[in-house]
Amino acid sequence: MGRLFGTDGVRGVANADLTAELALGLSVAAAHVLAEAGTFEGHRPVAVVGRDPRASGEFLEAAVVAGLASAGVDVLRVGVLPTPAVAYLTGVLGADLGVMLSASHNAMPDNGIKFFARGGHKLADELEDKIETVYEEHRTGAPWDRPTGAGVGRVNSYDQGFDQYVAHLIGVLPNRLDGLKVVLDEAHGAAARVSPEAFARAGAEIVTIGAEPDGLNINDGCGSTHLGKLQAAVVEHGADLGIAHDGDADRCLAVDHTGAEIDGDQILAVLALAMRERSALRSDTVVATVMSNLGFKLAMEREGLTLLQTAVGDRYVLEEMKRHGYALGGEQSGHVIILDHATTGDGTLTGLLLAARVAQTGRTLQDLASVMERLPQVLINVPDVDKSRVKTSAELSAAVADAERELGSTGRVLLRPSGTEPLVRVMVEAADIDHARSVAGRLADAVKSALG
Repeated sequence: MGRLFGTDGVRGVANADLTAELALGLSVAAAHVLAEAGTFEGHRPVAVVGRDPRASGEFLEAAVVAGLASAGVDVLRVGVLPTPAVAYLTGVLGADLGVMLSASHNAMPDNGIKFFARGGHKLADELEDKIETVYEEHRTGAPWDRPTGAGVGRVNSYDQGFDQYVAHLIGVLPNRLDGLKVVLDEAHGAAARVSPEAFARAGAEIVTIGAEPDGLNINDGCGSTHLGKLQAAVVEHGADLGIAHDGDADRCLAVDHTGAEIDGDQILAVLALAMRERSALRSDTVVATVMSNLGFKLAMEREGLTLLQTAVGDRYVLEEMKRHGYALGGEQSGHVIILDHATTGDGTLTGLLLAARVAQTGRTLQDLASVMERLPQVLINVPDVDKSRVKTSAELSAAVADAERELGSTGRVLLRPSGTEPLVRVMVEAADIDHARSVAGRLADAVKSALG
């Protein structure tokens, strides 16, 4: 079988790929693997379980809770909360394990399971691999060692989690948001209650859209993957800014007072300067991926900040941050990690800190974000090629070198094999969109010629 765990847990179509049986089996396997690793030694184990509002989350949560309790783990059900809230509560409650049921920005039929280790950190890859191996062994017949009597896990609702998480968010803010009018698009997702409550308690006047989840409408034409409604609402209500989350609220994109999009790179730029000002940006360094816009890199250089770039994926950003103790990192897509206050991307926290910077400076978000200029970016997918030879083809290397010489310091080329399909992604940035398109087209032809 293929690897179940991807870069962000186990995902698939709920009740087709991701079944109740799979959710139960993985939960039992996780409990056994962590027990063997010594995580539960000397005490009765506890897990925090949360979910987003998807209808399928109801039966999948029941399966996960049943699996954990059957393996002797006490369960605290925190209900519908964002992924970063589940991670935070796993840490603050001293739980041995956290489980979040969500498929993030994916459409409603999908769902997913993400495990957190003690402290609210992502499980190590080797533990995920072990969980998969153990799950498969028992799926094909090996019996579980099951506790009985008082050894089975107990299940309780933990309703205090909402207030604890909101209080944590408010406590992080360097200043209040009084005087700001903010439109919040909650994607009919996990932050539909948390985000409006946090912004209101912080002093902002709020307008909410996409905040009526019914289990079926998550991410449906709204949220961080569909900014049109937020852009229109910000202009209609004369708001200072708008904030958009995805289904599990681990990411944030923004809209300025004119309705223009502010992407993850621009958000990182604004927060980097704010954190440096209050001596919170350790080593004056920001971590981002190779997909960050060249304009972001040039802005950081101009401001005297160091930009470290990783492979695509917030997990790689987080690994680099933890390895060196950096405080700020993220992705163009809106995953922003503020490591002093969160162990994962936190869209609500990011939005609050962005709004706090607007309130503190008295400047518009448009003005703050102008610290960087987004250079035109062209992306072409070249299908049906041998992606394994991207780094070894002399013909392709020569074409890339020619393109880089042509673009000089005001442009950039990136060739990236897809992780899931037989295609190569060609990305070109340049000061002029027509120039970017021209270079990208020639490189796409070179990929077809060299790898086809």
